Amino acid sequence: MQIDAYHAFTERLTTNLQADEHVRGLVLLGSTASQGRSPDEWSDHDFFVITASGLQEDFRTRFDWLPAPNAIVLTVRETVHGLKVLYADGHLLEYAVLDVEEIALAKANDYAVAFDRGGVTDAMQKIAPSDPAATSDPQHDMGLFLCLLVVGVGRVARGEIISGGVFIRTYAVAHLLPLLATAQGSPLPDNLDPFRRFEQTFPDIGVEVNAALSREPIDAALGLLDVFEHSLQDTSEYPAAGVETVRDTLMRIEQQRSPSA
Repeated sequence: MQIDAYHAFTERLTTNLQADEHVRGLVLLGSTASQGRSPDEWSDHDFFVITASGLQEDFRTRFDWLPAPNAIVLTVRETVHGLKVLYADGHLLEYAVLDVEEIALAKANDYAVAFDRGGVTDAMQKIAPSDPAATSDPQHDMGLFLCLLVVGVGRVARGEIISGGVFIRTYAVAHLLPLLATAQGSPLPDNLDPFRRFEQTFPDIGVEVNAALSREPIDAALGLLDVFEHSLQDTSEYPAAGVETVRDTLMRIEQQRSPSA
C-alpha cells in the first residue's frame, strides 16, 4: 500500500470507529502509530479497538466497521482477542478488540491513542514499558541460548531436521539477539520481537548472524556459537565453561554425522 493510501486508511478507520458510541477508543500500534518508526509500503495496520464491555465479540465477528469491507478476502481468528484480515490488494490488518480492562492482557511498545472516551490512555501507559532494557536478563539469555543449541543439534542428529532447525534458527537466536544488541551498546529496535529490524540497526553483526543461519543446521549452530563467543566473551556473565562444553558437544555430534567418521 502506498503511503498516502496507508494514511487515508488510518483516517477512515478512525472516523468509522469514532462514529460508533459503543467504541471507547482506538490505539494505533507499531509503525501504524508513527512514533518510533514510520510505515512504508510493506507495512500492515496494527491496532487495538477498545469497546464497551460485553461488545468485544460483536466487533470480532463482523467487519462492516472496517474501511472497504467488501474488499476483504480473508479473515482469521488468531487468538481469543485478535484477528488478521487480508484485503484483495494484499494489505493486511492485525488487530485485537478489547474492553478497557482487557488492555492489561496485551503487550505494546510504540503506540498512539487515536481517540479515548475514558480509561484507554491510562491503561496503555501501564502495559507499555518505559525502559524495555530493564526487563532483560543476560545470564538467563546466555544459558538458554546455549541449551537450545544443544537441544536443536541433538534433534538434528536424531533425524528431526525440521524441529532441530527451529530450535537452532529461531528459539536460540531469539535469546542471542538481545545479548548482541546489548554488546553493541544499543537496545533492540523492537522489544516485543527481537528479530524485527535487527540487521538494519546492527548491520555488521547482522551480516555475521545471517551468514551463520545460511549454513546447514549443525554448522549454523557452530556459527552462532562463534558469534556468541567473540561478541560476549568479555562480559561478566559469560559462561566460559558452558561455551566450551557446548562447542565440544556440537563438534562431537558433527563428527559422528560426517560420512568420513
